[in-house]
Parts: sequence; structure tokens; C-alpha cells
Amino acid sequence: MERTKLLIVEDEEAIRGQMRWALAEDYDVLLAGDRMSALEKVRTDRPPLILLDLGLPPSPRRGEEGLRALGEILTFDREAKVIVVTGNQDRENALMAIGQGAFDYFLKPADIDELKTVLKRALHIASLEKENAGKDHHPGLPLFDEIIGESPSMHRVFEIVRKVSATDVSVLIQGESGTGKELIARAIHRSGNRKDAPFVPINCGAIPENLLESELFGYEKGAFTGADAQKRGRIEYADGGTLFLDEIGELPLALQVKLLRFLQERKVERVGGREMIPVDVRVIAATNKDLKAEIGEARFREDLYYRLGVVTITVPPLRERAGDSVLLAKAFLQAFSTNYRKAIKGFRDNALDAIGSYDWPGNVRELENRVKRAVVMCEGKYVVPGDLELDASRDSAVPKSLRQIREETEKYHVKKALEKHDGNISKAARELGVSRPTFHDLMRKYRLSREK
Repeated sequence: MERTKLLIVEDEEAIRGQMRWALAEDYDVLLAGDRMSALEKVRTDRPPLILLDLGLPPSPRRGEEGLRALGEILTFDREAKVIVVTGNQDRENALMAIGQGAFDYFLKPADIDELKTVLKRALHIASLEKENAGKDHHPGLPLFDEIIGESPSMHRVFEIVRKVSATDVSVLIQGESGTGKELIARAIHRSGNRKDAPFVPINCGAIPENLLESELFGYEKGAFTGADAQKRGRIEYADGGTLFLDEIGELPLALQVKLLRFLQERKVERVGGREMIPVDVRVIAATNKDLKAEIGEARFREDLYYRLGVVTITVPPLRERAGDSVLLAKAFLQAFSTNYRKAIKGFRDNALDAIGSYDWPGNVRELENRVKRAVVMCEGKYVVPGDLELDASRDSAVPKSLRQIREETEKYHVKKALEKHDGNISKAARELGVSRPTFHDLMRKYRLSREK
């Protein structure tokens, strides 16, 4: 069986030898002592794993050459997992490397056992990405049919979707209105073994409370005035497939009890009926509410929360998805131009600036509607800010830098991971796929503590 290739880029021959000796049992180790020889190895051997020392000649005491090597490696092979190894005084460059796409970093001297663990995880993630990559993907876009995103925060969502798709566990999707929670639910369904069975959505907040029970569970003939015939509920219609409970936070407490009973027993009892009917469904729920706060106010059952959220996916708002607003806008423009038979070539630069700097309080849904309106209203070959009803001067006067956007996104996910795992550093670091030292550095950088 062919072993995985691992490239070690280190200018000190003694350290190269030590690391080769420590890792040769598990990997086919390749060696390079400078940036140019490292790039040559990447081009010829395509190693999926790379250990990169930032202190490379001609400036081994600074990180410029190593950061340059990192950028060139990821430009050539964006799927390579690069783990940075650097001196104890060079944390700033190590964090900069993470921001530029490095998988993780270690400070010298690296703990070999921990390094092996991170290498193993990096390889596992690389294999998942390769296994789940579509055959006809447009570069960077179509990780899932209708979901577009290249930002790190969305790639984390994609990774979780891939993992849960192969299982039948219940999933809770959290996010602001308009972030695409139903698209995520449909992606999970289409990627799993239930893809040929029904996907049945129901919006718990859009149906009057007095009708919601019969919509979910069905009813027997004569159960109430107007029940002239037996009717199956949405849960039964989803048998063999997926039931999507949108806006689960709006479900009345009485129905929460009945839903919990179904999740425990996997049987439904229609309104007015006495028979327990077995149903095989996967349940995915979504909400734009803070369900933990709802639990604290006694508006949502804690036992139902944990039953629904075996795995929780938090969909980031568009303002925290660096670069995705422009990517989405271009995709929407192409689709709507075709639908409305408009010969629109693209966006003016100031329109793209306005899209990129606007906060999008309505998230992807707002962006989609504005682009649709722009296609209808546009009179020229290119969309301008006025077509989008965006003020170019106001929205792009002080645009956020890429560094600011990246840091905001990074801080948000570090904070969320800490909250989710009640301050447990090891679990939070594991969820984000970084080492404990990296996670501690991120906490210090953003002045975060274990306490909520």
C-alpha cells in the first residue's frame, strides 16, 4: 500500500534529520532546505501534507521567506495541508500564516506526539475533501448544488455537512433569517443515503397553532369539525426520507412534548387516533432564535433541544463571509440575466465595491432580491450601484480590509466554539481543527476567556 507523502521544509539539516526519523514510520518523507527546492518538490510529488519552517534562507531569523513559500505552495495546490513550524519568538508570523491558509502551526521544539495527531487530522480532512469533491464542480463554487461560498466560515459548514450526511443523526441548523438554512438542510438530504426519498419541509412559524398539530401528525376522520376524511401528517409523508422543521423555535410547548415523544419512539399518533404508526425519518430542524435563551425563559424544552441538536450547524451571516457576497452576486446575476433574457455583462467596479462593503442585514435573501431587481431595472450592459439601490459613496467610503474581515470571522468562531464546549479548550480546538497552542494564542489575540 502506497504511503502518504509528507514534505518537510527546514533549513537546518540536523532538525530535518530528526523529524524525518520521527515521522518516517508513518509517511513517505520528502526533504527540502529552502523555498525553491520546496516548490520543486510540491510540483513534482504533490505531497498532501507539508511541514513548513517559516525561517528559511536567505532570512532564517525572519518569516518573510517562509510566508512567501506558503503562498506559492497554496497557489499551486490549494488542497495541500500546510502545518507551519516556527521559533518561539515568531507567533505573529505563525498567526499570519494561519490567516493565509496554513492548516495549523507549532512552536519549536514541536511535541512529536501532538504533531502526529495534527498530521493525522489534516490527512483525514484532506481525504474527506477529495472523497466528496464533485466530478463537475466549477472551481470554488459548487461544494453543494445550490450553496456558494469560498470563505473559511462556509468551508467549515461544508465540512460538517459532509460528515453528518453519511449518518442519520438529528441536526439543528442555527442562523439569522436569510442565511440559507433550508439549503443546508437540503444539501444534507441530497448527500445522504435518503436522497431518493422525500424531503418534507414545514415552517412551524407560518402555520396557525390550532392547525399545526394536524399538519405535523395528521388526523383521523371525524377527529374534529371538518375532518371529513383521514389525512396523513407531514411526518408520515417524510417516511424513509427527511423531515425539515423550519423555525422550530416557534413550536408551541404542547407540540414540543408530542414531537419529543415521536423522536424517542419513532411512532406517530394521528389527532383523534389510537394507533401508533411507526415512521422512519431523519429530522433536521432550523431556527433563527437563541434556543438556549428560550430554554432559560421556559419557552423551549431543554430535552427537545438536545434531542434535536445531536449535531449543531451555525450558518454565518453574510457580513462574516469574507468575499462571498461578491461571489454570490455574480452567480445571481448570471442566473437572472438568463431567466429575464437580459444581455447584462457584469457589475461596474463601484457596484462590486458597494456589494462587498455593505453589511447585508437580510443576508443572502436580501442580496438575491437586490440582484434580481437590478437585472430588471438595468438599462445598460453593466449593473451600477443605483440598480442595486446601494449608495456607492456611503457603503464603500471606509471598506473593511481583508485582514479585518478575517479577524472578525476568526474571533466569532473561536468564541462560538468556547461557548459550545463550556470553555473546554481541547474540545473547542478539536472542533476548529487547530492545536491547543494555536487556540490559546487565538484566545489571547482576541482577549477571550473560558467564561461565557
